[in-house]
Amino acid sequence: MTLASEYENDDLNPFRVRSRREVIALLRSIGERNQLVRMLINHGQDTIVTSILNIDEKNDIVLLDCAPTAIMNQRVLDSENLSFETVLENIRILFNSPAAESCVYEGLPAFMIPLPVNVVRLQRREFYRVPTPFTNPVHCTIPVKNDDQVIPVVTTLHNISGGGISIVDEKKLIDTTQGRIYEKCRIDLPGGPVTVDLQIRNLLEVTLTNGKVINRVGCAFVDPSNGTLGAVQKYITKLERDQNAKATGLG
Repeated sequence: MTLASEYENDDLNPFRVRSRREVIALLRSIGERNQLVRMLINHGQDTIVTSILNIDEKNDIVLLDCAPTAIMNQRVLDSENLSFETVLENIRILFNSPAAESCVYEGLPAFMIPLPVNVVRLQRREFYRVPTPFTNPVHCTIPVKNDDQVIPVVTTLHNISGGGISIVDEKKLIDTTQGRIYEKCRIDLPGGPVTVDLQIRNLLEVTLTNGKVINRVGCAFVDPSNGTLGAVQKYITKLERDQNAKATGLG
């Protein structure tokens, strides 16, 4: 129900392809069709665009294109968690790897990662989560009850889909008990704010480079109005267009 950064979410289990033969076939098709692959580094703190160069079945290795800069290449090599996302025939494909190593493929620098044990195939659009920009963040204000008071807690969106959002709670002020519902939350989309009830679905603690630990909270929309869904989908479409333009050098 997510981007690749939430690949291990249990909600995705029904969509996992676990057959080695099918995993290889999927990844090989992605490479042969020259599909761009988004690589998320350290739970999405950095992102680069890569592609699958080849599948080494004998050694269970996937060969990937390098990043355009030495700095980004080193960040990939230093990362202990890599997640990948792409699209094949309008189906979102997610997989991950614990780490990458440098190598040479056809005389050029490349990465190699272990063949994924499983791959997630998502066909329902509500599962497509799109990352929101760091440079122009979208905020979500959540009313948190504290004794007899209601405190508005301002969080930042990490990603968004037709079914929910992932938010960053830097001060850990939100009760992240699974199933907890927060009513009348305001999401300040660029096209105008929307109000929706949110249900807590999952929690991921992320350690930043400065050592600070923050909460990344996955939330599902609860009975959203058609107007809210329309505004969310309009924003998702804009994000996807911007990202596609950037990936192809047009943005």
